[in-house]
Amino acid sequence: MDLMPPDGSRISIDYTSGDPTIIIPAKQNASRYFGGVFLLFWLGAWAFGFKSVASQLMSGNGNLFMVFWLGGWTVGGIFAALAAFRTFRPSVPEKLQLKSGSVAYDAGIMPLEFNTYGRTKNTREFWSSLISRRTRAELNRPELQTLRLRETEAGNRLTIDLGARRLDLGSQASEVEREWLARLLAKSYRLTEVFPDDDKRLGQRPSS
Repeated sequence: MDLMPPDGSRISIDYTSGDPTIIIPAKQNASRYFGGVFLLFWLGAWAFGFKSVASQLMSGNGNLFMVFWLGGWTVGGIFAALAAFRTFRPSVPEKLQLKSGSVAYDAGIMPLEFNTYGRTKNTREFWSSLISRRTRAELNRPELQTLRLRETEAGNRLTIDLGARRLDLGSQASEVEREWLARLLAKSYRLTEVFPDDDKRLGQRPSS
């Protein structure tokens, strides 16, 4: 089985555990730290605002509007602090350990992103990514059968269904790397429906 990633790929293969483990590192994007620095300054202003209004309420000089304002301000500060933490937290690469009949999957810890697959995230997707937990799972035959390489207007997606959840594999990989990963998993586990019906050439390219 050819496990060689595409030329120029950041993906590596580790054999330390015996079974080959595909390691997909997170993309390095220094621009996200500018957003993190802005959040730190905003949190500084948030602390002054919180202290000022809370002091007035504690002294009995506040009103009902200030109570509601302080509640919303507190929630906003919590989410801003969480976003700042996610921005500066070190990333952990995504890993897929190829076992004889299953894949041990570890989604790792990805940096906080404001867009996915070339499009801006909607509000629901952003908050979901902000509070998402690290996913570790044993992908057995039923889950592997749901593996699909999906073509979208913004590029391909490699997805797999885990119960009621749909996971994106290789979210930090390039389109070429996701295509390589899809072919590798399809061949390794004899999966016949990974590729779209209208684009089966992705899985069975003629040799030149």
